[in-house]
Amino acid sequence: MANAPGSYVAVVGPLSASESDRSIAEEVGRRLALARAVVVCGGLGGVMEAACRGAKSAGGTTVGLLPGEDRAAANPWVDVAVATGLGEARNVLVVRASDALVAVGGGYGTLSEIAFALRAGKPVVGIGTWDVAGVQPAGGAAEAVGAVLAALA
Repeated sequence: MANAPGSYVAVVGPLSASESDRSIAEEVGRRLALARAVVVCGGLGGVMEAACRGAKSAGGTTVGLLPGEDRAAANPWVDVAVATGLGEARNVLVVRASDALVAVGGGYGTLSEIAFALRAGKPVVGIGTWDVAGVQPAGGAAEAVGAVLAALA
């Protein structure tokens, strides 16, 4: 696997994620941590929690940019919780704090993060997410993490 030490990679997807999406996101987080990338997310449940859990299982570091004003609302696998008080507008911060983005599944919030990342010229890899020009599709966690790390190399 490519090595991206010091890279910050956002893992985004829905709060109410399917079991499949949570499983994929957990593997994405684990693989990113093994490559020494910091996992950035929105700090709540679903895909965000699964990615953080995966990263922590591999000794990684996680950052959660929360929509509300309470750091305690972060999922238990967030190392650095930032309470933005910005609601969904925090999606811009998730993207801006990251070097690349992996989208797993997703609703409109995920779509907004994809759009912000593409607008900012950041690599975006998607697994079962929106079919948008500029998003590199991947068939699973290994392929997605390999693609995003290659884009950052």
